[in-house]
Amino acid sequence: MKREIICTNCPMGCPLTVEYEDGKILSITGNTCKNGITFGTNEVLCPKRTITSIVKVTNRDMMLSVKSASELPKERIFEFMDIINKTSVTAPVKTGDVIVADIGGTGIDIVATKSIR
Repeated sequence: MKREIICTNCPMGCPLTVEYEDGKILSITGNTCKNGITFGTNEVLCPKRTITSIVKVTNRDMMLSVKSASELPKERIFEFMDIINKTSVTAPVKTGDVIVADIGGTGIDIVATKSIR
């Protein structure tokens, strides 16, 4: 199989052609650096994304911005967003506080990206 993607690992935005079969990469072309090979491999075999969102602060008239502590499996993003959308916090909250621990059993936390007194 063949997949055309744009590498987002650096500002170059190289157009990659990734050929693969049975879960194995056969070739990657179009990259101008070795980072393109890593990006193309990961994007085709196991795509991941960082999630950013907001949650309600119950004792304030505001929302708290949150993000995943590291990248999560792309195919489960809607599942993770359902969990985040049902979450609320009570201030005070500090940047880096864990808002949702081990989301979806991934071992990855959803953390606060700002502080609220």
